[in-house]
Amino acid sequence: MTTIDTAHLAAMFAAIADAMSADRDRLCSLDGVIGDADHGIAMELGFSAARDAVAALDAGTTEPTTLLNTAARSFLNAVGASSGPLYATAFMRGAAVVKGKTTLDEADMVAMFQAMAKGIQDRGKAETGEKTMMDAWAPAATAAGEALAAGTGLAGSLAAAAEAAKAGAEATKAMIATKGRAARLGERSLGHMDPGAASAVTVIEAMRIALTG
Repeated sequence: MTTIDTAHLAAMFAAIADAMSADRDRLCSLDGVIGDADHGIAMELGFSAARDAVAALDAGTTEPTTLLNTAARSFLNAVGASSGPLYATAFMRGAAVVKGKTTLDEADMVAMFQAMAKGIQDRGKAETGEKTMMDAWAPAATAAGEALAAGTGLAGSLAAAAEAAKAGAEATKAMIATKGRAARLGERSLGHMDPGAASAVTVIEAMRIALTG
């Protein structure tokens, strides 16, 4: 059975930050079509701040809840755009479900992942089909739970989540935006992937690689 501790979670944030830096220009390009062309920059700033903040913690004495709450605060302080409150809420919700634990098993990790997705949904008040990051996060959370229940372990659960997120992000091309700045475009948003869904795929895939190799 896979066991995740604070050091693993700190490495996860480092991996996400690296992935976001590598994907920054693509995300900005996607955002340039239906937004302000800064989504990649915001996500890079947020996850770099989270990475640096959690790296400064003593992994040997810090519980996962503290690490996740630290990431939430640093992300929010670094990003004033809409993604700041959304991901800060995600990390705080994840922190809440693992409170009191020093290490996390596979079920804990999937519960944390699902709580993150629910936090984004609650804060953003978005449903699937509205061309937002929830079109990636919601199916990913469902897929992770189903895979865990089928006995695939953490690696299988996160792999299923990543595949579902990719499919969900791809599906946003056929949607008309009804939330955020992209909603102003109406039918002109058709044919373009939502940048928030695209960055969600980057986050989830980086989590998968960092936590399961």
